[in-house]
Amino acid sequence: MKAVIRLVGVLAIAAGLSTSTSAQWPKHASKNVPKSSSGEPNLNAPAPRTADGKPDLSGLWRGAGGLGRQGAPAPPPPSGPPVAGFRDVAANIKEGLPFTPWAQGVLKERVAGNSKDNPEAHCLPMGIMQFHTQGAPRKFIQTSDLLVILYEASSGIRQIFTDGRALPTVNDDLQPWYYGYSVGRWDGDTLVVESTGFREDGWLDIIGTPMTDAAKITERIRRPAFGKMEIDITVDDKKAYTKPWTVRVNQELMLDQELIEFICEENQRFGKQ
Repeated sequence: MKAVIRLVGVLAIAAGLSTSTSAQWPKHASKNVPKSSSGEPNLNAPAPRTADGKPDLSGLWRGAGGLGRQGAPAPPPPSGPPVAGFRDVAANIKEGLPFTPWAQGVLKERVAGNSKDNPEAHCLPMGIMQFHTQGAPRKFIQTSDLLVILYEASSGIRQIFTDGRALPTVNDDLQPWYYGYSVGRWDGDTLVVESTGFREDGWLDIIGTPMTDAAKITERIRRPAFGKMEIDITVDDKKAYTKPWTVRVNQELMLDQELIEFICEENQRFGKQ
């Protein structure tokens, strides 16, 4: 049991490390990078666009100012939502989260157990919110009908369908997913992603902020500059919260690097003292 509890902390730290600390692939220069007058990469240049004029979200990204990085998380603009925390998603929400009594009890129980049942501690998928807030890189691959996100942490894979399909309904009788079922549509230069179909026992962060199968997650993804991405995430879960709430995650582009291999269960020692 002690080994499992320790593992939660170990994985939290490992998820925050950048690829620069443990390079696995030889460096390969990124293509089509705008340059300043001095010849340096200009990360403040306009975002690239696809053939149909939409912002191209493709690239290798990591949390701006997250774990394993120098400096504090980037503050939100005056009109923006609070920045999500990794250990505690509500760390920057002054008034806290609008828990239902049931959800407050679930969180209290998980914290009292030192978060030992966090799926990440057992090499299971950590869910959308934890993937957004942890510090390991993630690669966005964008086509006209599909956005794929490859997460270095736990080798996670997520699909967001942008081909015009609707979200599944209760009549579709789908098996619940850790990541849910995601569809996206463009609202100007913002990709609006809606996800449902989650498992009942979701974790939004390390401490155990709950999410249930009643949840609908809405992500508004923007690339305001070549090297910057903003994702506003709204959680609407009537079982766990009395009203919807929103946090932001800031991402920065990683140049000349690639994802490394992360196999969570390699050399695992579950059940051994």
